[in-house]
Amino acid sequence: MPDHAPALLSRDLDRLRRHASAADAAGWLHPAQQAVMHRRGWLRWLAPRAAGGTETPLPRMVRMEEAVAAVDGSCGWVFTLCAGAGWFAGFLPPALAREVVQTRRFCIAGSGAPTGFADRDSGGWRLAGEWSYASGAPMATHFTLNAVLRHNGAVLADADGAPRISAFIVPAAEVTRTPGWFAIGMRASGSHGYTLDGARVSDDHAFAIDPSAATTQGPLYRFDFLSLAWVTLAANLAGMARHFVALADPLVRQRRPLRAALPLADDPAVRRMLAQATERLAGAWHTLLATLDEAWAGVEAGGVLSAGQQQALRQQARTLVQAAHGAVDGLYPWCGMHAADTRSELNRVWRDFHTASQHALFVS
Repeated sequence: MPDHAPALLSRDLDRLRRHASAADAAGWLHPAQQAVMHRRGWLRWLAPRAAGGTETPLPRMVRMEEAVAAVDGSCGWVFTLCAGAGWFAGFLPPALAREVVQTRRFCIAGSGAPTGFADRDSGGWRLAGEWSYASGAPMATHFTLNAVLRHNGAVLADADGAPRISAFIVPAAEVTRTPGWFAIGMRASGSHGYTLDGARVSDDHAFAIDPSAATTQGPLYRFDFLSLAWVTLAANLAGMARHFVALADPLVRQRRPLRAALPLADDPAVRRMLAQATERLAGAWHTLLATLDEAWAGVEAGGVLSAGQQQALRQQARTLVQAAHGAVDGLYPWCGMHAADTRSELNRVWRDFHTASQHALFVS
């Protein structure tokens, strides 16, 4: 059985944690946090080995994402979203993939919403539009985007008559970053917007996200994209929820409400609530990991995810997100004003969790 345990070194953990509060206040990851990601090559974990990436097995990646998010939500989110965008290199022409992945301090940010247009232009495309919520934007070397295709001003249609949409990758030099991240949490994720105004790219910068369009042979690029998105994002919420529970547990136990006969630490109902929050979260996490490990073994052996496996992964990811919500929202009212103090670590984790949970995937 392969070892999928995360390799989060204690000194890295300490650096990520020590600078989390300052990063939250500054609105972007601290240089020491960025250095950990680049030094350990985390942003190359899902990029093809042939292009200079690590091509890390997905179960290991998911465990690492949960572990990083359990230290700092913004770090976990940037790691997940930017390394996840690095996965797109497996769908680029090999020469372009090498050029992109081997860029110094490589980092891809992007948006999945088709909020721009790509106009056909003699062997290439001209890109224009505005995209939002590109986590990691301040340190991105490249951006990905989805755009509606047009020719001579007319929108191109697919076989069903719907507008044709393609994914593109562009160097950061072609992009204008636009401040647009004002959420209460995940402040250090730098999830700003960006615009393009007629930038021209060649045909090889357009790509499709589908196993049949993969340009790299390997199980990562045969894995269903939506299933990959579900398990990686759910891992982040699980990590943030675990962090919240770890902070809330001792706080709740030491409180003694007014006119209460017992301190909360001695109240059987409170002890049971604390235990159940931990057990349900851990149970949902281990169930998802077991299903992921089994699905990955099949893909690694040369198969693809069946419709049933895709459904199971997405459903168990939903169950994990629900368990995370139950743990965080169930414990928060018992934590007192400390939980509402924006200077406290507990409040930062609460803000991060509830901001991350607003991702469009979780309401799809």
